[in-house]
Amino acid sequence: MPVASSAFRPLTVAPAELFSENLAAHTAQEQYYAGRHRVVAWVRLLAFGASIAAVWWLFSRGQLGAAFAVVAGAYLVFLLLVRWHNAVGYQREHFRLLAQLNQEELARLEGKLSGFDPGLRYLDAAHPYAADLDVFGNHSLYQLLNRATSRLGHDWLAGWLLAGSAPAVIGQRQQAVAELAPNVAWQQEWQARAKHYPKQDADPRTFTEWLRQPDFFQGKGWLKGLMLILPPVAVGSVALWLTGYAGPAVLSVVLVLAGLNAVFRVARAEYFLHSSSMRDALRAYRDQLAWFEAQAWTSAHLQQLHATLHASAEHQPASALIGQLSRITGLFSARESPLVAALFNNLLLWDLWCMWGLERWKKRLGGQLNAMLEVGAELEALVSLAGFQAANPTYAVPELSTTPLEVTATGLGHPLIFARQRITNDFSTKGAGQTGVITGSNMSGKSTFLRTVGLNMVLAQAGAAVCARHLRLAPAQVYTAMRTQDNLAESTSSFYAELKRLRLLLELTVTKEQARIDNSLTTDDEQPVTKPAPVFYLLDEILKGTNSLDRHRGAQALIRQLHARAASGLVSTHDLELSAMAEEMPGAVTNYSFNSTIEGDEIRFDYHLTPGPCREFNASKLMQLMGIEVKL
Repeated sequence: MPVASSAFRPLTVAPAELFSENLAAHTAQEQYYAGRHRVVAWVRLLAFGASIAAVWWLFSRGQLGAAFAVVAGAYLVFLLLVRWHNAVGYQREHFRLLAQLNQEELARLEGKLSGFDPGLRYLDAAHPYAADLDVFGNHSLYQLLNRATSRLGHDWLAGWLLAGSAPAVIGQRQQAVAELAPNVAWQQEWQARAKHYPKQDADPRTFTEWLRQPDFFQGKGWLKGLMLILPPVAVGSVALWLTGYAGPAVLSVVLVLAGLNAVFRVARAEYFLHSSSMRDALRAYRDQLAWFEAQAWTSAHLQQLHATLHASAEHQPASALIGQLSRITGLFSARESPLVAALFNNLLLWDLWCMWGLERWKKRLGGQLNAMLEVGAELEALVSLAGFQAANPTYAVPELSTTPLEVTATGLGHPLIFARQRITNDFSTKGAGQTGVITGSNMSGKSTFLRTVGLNMVLAQAGAAVCARHLRLAPAQVYTAMRTQDNLAESTSSFYAELKRLRLLLELTVTKEQARIDNSLTTDDEQPVTKPAPVFYLLDEILKGTNSLDRHRGAQALIRQLHARAASGLVSTHDLELSAMAEEMPGAVTNYSFNSTIEGDEIRFDYHLTPGPCREFNASKLMQLMGIEVKL
């Protein structure tokens, strides 16, 4: 029984201030409803005590009719009080969840991400960039973005972070997020509705695939007939036996019901397993989609999602149909109590009735369930991007470029660095065959800058805001080689692992000539064919596992080879000789550097990207500070 969210309030105050105000307000509301919840509990207790006393008093005076009337009336009052108690309890829990959401937003603003799901199940060491850029794991981009609750919602968001989208799709997401982001109250109401139901780890695609299996009742018309006849007979037999009007023989029908339950125990268990695993997810989507359906939307993509729900659900709201299914799956929960399950199944064939109800629902709309759930999951991912944008109003919505491999940024920062004075840099590159060689001293910020560029490209191509004052880029396949490690199981050294990574980079790219041919190809119906995306590479300290001469030769050869392909990117290195390639390949290789200064026993870094090669290195000074006697 969801509560109405607070009225729409544009985000006109600092996010930290807004979240703090919300936290205080929702905590106060939680305490208010907690007090009411205790009062209703006492009312229930007093009503129960009063009814017991009244029934005893009437029975003691022989007024049996009045006593039974009091019992019936007390039962109805008790049901109403239980309903009231549950409603107040829901309100208390709802405001607790809203307070928790604002506490989590404050934690994200402070960079305290350890309490959030790291998404390690999505981390693949062979992925083009996920492991190197901290997309998943501890202190990761996924932890910063994710505000989904269901397994399917997590999958959608992870999918957006693992693969860039077409420009048209990115534009649709940006428009949808722009509409959702200012209304923080709507976003948090959406999230809180789902958090009432914590068991949402099951994959709904397994459930929808299972629903496509042949019906259990197919060809079992005789069983449906027995289900209509035997339970009333069984209940009547038990009533006759309890009142002494018949002997134990009349209970034989109960044995027949027990036999049916035994014969179909495997099917009953299967239906219970699948239904119980989806119960919370269905209830969460029921409440969330009802909240979405009640709103009028202006962005094209949100309108499209709204229309998809309407088309899938025919003449009823999709939330109502999912609600019907959630109630059916909830009926299977009687099996969670062995005593209740034995009583209901051996008298009423409870599981079989639930199975029949599920199949009747499936015949009406089972084929549309997947579409409705996918809409809910996509909305979860969009709300995640909207929450991120609302929490970071100074971040820019990237502009998409038609110039291949353009990345033009001002005030570009690392989204996972939460210092009050985050150091930002300007950077620009356009066209294929461009390589930025970044030299610099140890700890000066070379690797961090590569991750800064990569993470913001991942954000932009997911449809999210980016940590920059302005970013203009052309969608491209991001590829990294930064954290290659040895593999004892495969007897692979870190150097060989890096070579394999670089080979994959070369396999992923195509020559410029092939790219031009691919861009000109069309199919018979004049639709463009699928073409390999241009690659933007980020290579950190390449070929570091070999001697300096081989490293220098290999790095030069790789840059020359990449220059001939539909790829551009950045290479960081300690190899100062590599910067000489700017003279060999003017216009194709550009030098940048991060520098440090040594003041006494201190090394100072400014973390600013500077044109030209680095001329100051600090390794010897660092070794001196660690106690190694190095003569400078």
